[in-house]
Amino acid sequence: MKTVTIENVTLGEGQPKIIVPLVGKTRADVLQEAEIAVQSNCDIVEWRIDHFEDILDFEKTAEFSKEVRTAVGRPLLITFRTSKEGGVCPLEDQKYFELYQTLLEQGTFDLLDVELFMPEKGVKELIECAHEKGKKIIMCNHDFDQTPAKEEIIQRLQMMQAKGADICKIAVMPQTTHDVIVLLDATQEMYHQYADRPLITMSMGELGVISRVSGATFGSAATFGAAKKASAPGQVSVAELQNILSVL
Repeated sequence: MKTVTIENVTLGEGQPKIIVPLVGKTRADVLQEAEIAVQSNCDIVEWRIDHFEDILDFEKTAEFSKEVRTAVGRPLLITFRTSKEGGVCPLEDQKYFELYQTLLEQGTFDLLDVELFMPEKGVKELIECAHEKGKKIIMCNHDFDQTPAKEEIIQRLQMMQAKGADICKIAVMPQTTHDVIVLLDATQEMYHQYADRPLITMSMGELGVISRVSGATFGSAATFGAAKKASAPGQVSVAELQNILSVL
């Protein structure tokens, strides 16, 4: 399996890496959260730009990304989460791609989150542009209503590989403990039989907490932890994650 290395962080080997999201609305909020994230000693910082109050000014967002990257001093993942996948700012597909192209041309970051079910032509062009500029792509899919069948989870992860993602990510919502097992089973099967690049998988909510700390066992290369405010249901604090992962 290929690994993905950004600076001194390698996904796909060793214990799962910890990613901390920044969800501040204002510049001051984002920078304050960045300071807290650095103090948490996480591996990667994610800036959830759909929470940013100036997000509709694409050039201003791109320019501010330089300040955020300097503040965190480690790999920075930029994510605009669409409203259909749990984000907080509605944005037309055309504007989504325009925003990301502006960030690629004018911003500073290391990884870019791209959603699996965005229009195929735009995704292809975006991935090509990102790779030309040395950026890594985390392709993702979120289901906040249910846990799809194991075969469907594996199929979506395979689609991400086929589209050229560097890292494939899926997050699903369990209704029962069996749903959590389905996600973990899909992860280990994908990891052992089909994956040729790192995976990030999780079962959300309180029921799914075990999936956030079991990557070393089932094949997920990273997990998301909260340094201040959680960005998704069931997110565990960085300190708790570090304690658990250190003994697995």
